[in-house]
Amino acid sequence: MDFHLLLSLLPEFAPGLLHTVGLVAAALAGGLLTGFIAHVLRETGLRPFIWCYWAYTVMWRGVPFLIHLFIVYFGLPSAGISLDPYAAAALTLSIYSGAYFAEIFRACWEAIPRGQVEAALVMGLDRGQVFRRIQLPQAMRAALPLIAHQTILLVKESALASVITYPELTLTASRIVSAQFVYIEPYVALAACYWLLALAIGRLAGLLARRLA
Repeated sequence: MDFHLLLSLLPEFAPGLLHTVGLVAAALAGGLLTGFIAHVLRETGLRPFIWCYWAYTVMWRGVPFLIHLFIVYFGLPSAGISLDPYAAAALTLSIYSGAYFAEIFRACWEAIPRGQVEAALVMGLDRGQVFRRIQLPQAMRAALPLIAHQTILLVKESALASVITYPELTLTASRIVSAQFVYIEPYVALAACYWLLALAIGRLAGLLARRLA
C-alpha cells in the first residue's frame, strides 16, 4: 500500500464527509422525532395506534434499507412524487431509523419500575406530569447509549445512498477508483473516515452520558 498516495487522497474525501454528516444529521433528527411520536401514540393505549405502531416497526425493520430506498427513489416517481438523491436518502433513513428509535424508547419506558408511576399518580400528578417528570428523564438517560449505537449504524447505512448517486463518502471512493485505477488506498481512506465518525459519535455520547449523570 502506498501511504503517500493514501495521504494525498484524504482531502478528496472532505466533500463526501460533509455530505455524509449532513445526511446522517438530518436522518437522526427525523428518526428521533418519528420514533418518539410513534412511541407516544403507542403510549396512549388506543388500539388503532398500537396496531399502526407494530405495523410500522415490523415492516420497516423487517425489510432491508436498500429496498426501502429503491421504493422511495425509483418507485415514488410513478405516483407523481420525484425526490432528489439527498431528499430520498434523508427521508428513507429518517423513517427507517425511526422504527428502531421507537423500539428503543419503548424498551426504556418499560424498564422504569411501575411503582414509580403509581406512586406519582397517588401523589396527585396527572399523566402528563408523570410522563414529563418521571418517565422522560429516566428513559432518555437509559436510551442514550442505545441511540448512540443506532446512530453509528445509521452512518453505516448512509453508505447505501451511493447507489442513487448521492455524493457521500462511498461514492467519493468509487469515483476515485474509477478515475485513478487504484483500489486499496481509496477504500482504506474510506474505512478510516467511517471509523472516525463512529469514534466521534461514541465520544460525544460518553460526554452527554456523564453530563446527564
